[in-house]
Amino acid sequence: MTNETWLRSLPALAGTAPAREAAAADPVRMFDTWIRLASESVAEPHAMTLATVDAHGVPDARTLLLKDFGARGFAFAGPRRSRKGAQLAGRSAAALSFWWQPLMRAVRARGEVVEASSEESAADLAARSAAARDGIDPADWVRWWLVPQRIEFWQGSPDRRHTRIVYTHADGGWQQEEQG
Repeated sequence: MTNETWLRSLPALAGTAPAREAAAADPVRMFDTWIRLASESVAEPHAMTLATVDAHGVPDARTLLLKDFGARGFAFAGPRRSRKGAQLAGRSAAALSFWWQPLMRAVRARGEVVEASSEESAADLAARSAAARDGIDPADWVRWWLVPQRIEFWQGSPDRRHTRIVYTHADGGWQQEEQG
């Protein structure tokens, strides 16, 4: 069996989609609803993939944990001297995605990344366990916020008639578009 044949034989969209709710006017409220529902059936629903770009324009991605979310955007943290930190220092645009397979749902966001204050970064480091803080230079630890310009909520469907609800930030507010 070829790899392609084997891959095509694997189940896809094997989850159970929740009942469709009306899209919220505010994507933060919608994200809050979706991630809280995901937390009931998905291990580590706050795990996300963050994509950045290096100095040569080559994309890079890694999985990390969402630290906070709200009107400011999506927060994550790590060492400034890490590959992630170096890439964000060179090009502040990034994207993140969540995949909640049991619900056949995904959320994608992209925008500019800004550093939090040194006080907020220090508080983030202090909130980690002692073992997780061991060996970390507090001056090197930073919390970043991805300030989204676009957020997409994707609801999969076994019949492949997926739904996308896309929010775009423009003129000081959010515009919403549903795509089939």
